[in-house]
Amino acid sequence: MDCLFCKIAAGEIPSTKVYEDETVLAFKDINPMAPVHILVIPKEHIADSAADITPENSATVAHIFEIIAKIAREQGLDNGFRVVTNSGEDALQTVSHIHFHILGGGRLQEKLG
Repeated sequence: MDCLFCKIAAGEIPSTKVYEDETVLAFKDINPMAPVHILVIPKEHIADSAADITPENSATVAHIFEIIAKIAREQGLDNGFRVVTNSGEDALQTVSHIHFHILGGGRLQEKLG
């Protein structure tokens, strides 16, 4: 499989890790859109996007959201943060491996598009 995030999860491509366990990897985005911009991915390619969440993989997604809360606390995002996932071409998803962006560290723009 020629998936960028699978290669990052396998250690084939370097990343600045923020968190890692058996299931999840979180790392700093190389093109940050906020003072704190962290990507959170499942290590296993369980879905291409949020459109592919199923009963079989939803426990991993739930675990990811537990980790997002942990990372937000550790990053000092006490005043708030945004979690974004892009699903499909019209949403400008660039990597077909389900992932979530944590954005924070300051006042975010109201308009998303």
